[in-house]
Order: sequence, then C-alpha cells, then structure tokens
Amino acid sequence: MSYPYDPNANPGGDPSGYGQPPAGYGPPAYGAPAYGAPGPGGYPSAGKPENNLVWAIVATLMCCLPLGIVAIVKAVSVDKLWAAGDFAGAQAAADDAKRWSIWSAIAGGVWALLWGIIAVVMIAVGAIGANSTTSRYTYTPTYSYTTTYTYPTY
Repeated sequence: MSYPYDPNANPGGDPSGYGQPPAGYGPPAYGAPAYGAPGPGGYPSAGKPENNLVWAIVATLMCCLPLGIVAIVKAVSVDKLWAAGDFAGAQAAADDAKRWSIWSAIAGGVWALLWGIIAVVMIAVGAIGANSTTSRYTYTPTYSYTTTYTYPTY
C-alpha cells in the first residue's frame, strides 16, 4: 500500500509517480549547457575572469589613491567569489575593478593636467609681475672712484 500524500507524486497526473515528467522539466536541449552556465566540474566553460589587480595597483600608486583603493578591493574579491562558486559575482567584480582602475587613471591624468596649467599660469604671472616692478631709470653715482685723495702732510 502506498502513502496517499506522497511528496514525490505528480500532482494531477499518474498517481504512481512513474511516467514522463511534465513539460519544462529535464535537461536542456541537445544536452549542452547554456552560455555562461557551469560546464563539467561546476565551473563555467569561459574560465576565470582576469582580476585586474596589477592595473589597480598601478592606478593607485601613480594616479588617484582613493579610486585605486576601491579598484584593489574589487580586484581581490574576484578570486574569493570564484572560489566560492559565485561566477557571476566574480565577473562583475572583475568588471568593476577594471572600471575603477580606468577612472583612477583618468582622474590622475586630469589632476596632473590641472597642476600643469596652474604651474604655467603661476610662472607667467611671476614673469609679468617681476617685469612690471623693475625700474626703467638708471642710477648714476655722483662719486667717482677714479679720483685720488691727497692726504695733508704734517
């Protein structure tokens, strides 16, 4: 005798639990995993994404420190997410690390350009200011160093 409330039974179908599964269940068509789906062994067939850690470090040291630190944090999380099986999260973290590295490089370039413009302006203002404060008159001393002085004799 079977249990009348079998959780594995097909609702509204064959009460014995045997036969064809309802439509929509079963393996994907042609037995191939969908794009981005885990392949054999549970890992996606595309492979582990590049973590962009080198670019994050370079951007931090040479460009913009705050944005580069965010890029480093995102780049380090790629391997952790991949090892935990969060493949979509690992890919998103890799994309974020690359994006933050690029933003850091752009910010560093803009910062350097602004300081270059400020330096050129300061040099130009200094040159104009120094030229305007010089006197156009020449000083001619009234005392001549070529005359000889005669001492009185006693």
